[in-house]
Amino acid sequence: MKIELKKFGNILTSRQDGSEALAAIEPLLQNMSENEMLELNFEGVTTFTPSWADEFITKLIDRYGSRVYFINDQNPSVVATLELLKKIRLETTPISTDW
Repeated sequence: MKIELKKFGNILTSRQDGSEALAAIEPLLQNMSENEMLELNFEGVTTFTPSWADEFITKLIDRYGSRVYFINDQNPSVVATLELLKKIRLETTPISTDW
């Protein structure tokens, strides 16, 4: 399954917006097959904050693990946010992580 994050806007900042974005794709996620990969495309996203990402990305990874992968994720804002979330996750979860 492919999710283009720009459909939620090019500035992804608030925790509430991240939660609403996850709720918006929930019906699609219900139809994913057991082994289906979840591609998150960051093309067109200019600003991406840890608050939005924690509500959306972290919850998807908690649910789908290594089946979640990113493309077009080299924007500095996206890189910094993903690195921060990964660091926080590693510090709070001593068990292996899927990031």
